[in-house]
Amino acid sequence: MITIIQRVTVAKVTVNHQDIAEIGVGILALLAVEKDDTGKEAERLLERILNYRIFADEQERMNLSLRDIKGGLLIVPQFTLAADTQKGNRPSFVAGAPPEKAQQLFNYLQQVALTIYPAVQFGQFAADMQVSLINDGPVTFTLRTSKSH
Repeated sequence: MITIIQRVTVAKVTVNHQDIAEIGVGILALLAVEKDDTGKEAERLLERILNYRIFADEQERMNLSLRDIKGGLLIVPQFTLAADTQKGNRPSFVAGAPPEKAQQLFNYLQQVALTIYPAVQFGQFAADMQVSLINDGPVTFTLRTSKSH
């Protein structure tokens, strides 16, 4: 799995002109499932997101995690993150999981997240979403749990 996490002051997902998810201070995580991913990668990635220290402590150092600040987490499925962009002018999606598997793992990630972290919301799988955010910093990182990397 691969995710881009962004430290935000606010983030929101809209589908068909309706807000379906919104958080205040926290992390927006754009997430892609790769073809060899399993539930183990989903669990590992979720733990990394929750514990990654990207929030400022009293000395203004990035030393606090999402759990430490009790911030919001918004996880948005984004299959394009799994694209191979090394050659040509068109992305290849062969590294991405087939839609059925990707949805199954995204659903699994949702279930696990809801049981271990109360302040989590989600985008909608396979929907045309509009994602708005205010990136705080800006602070953005890529996290990956795939076996091939």
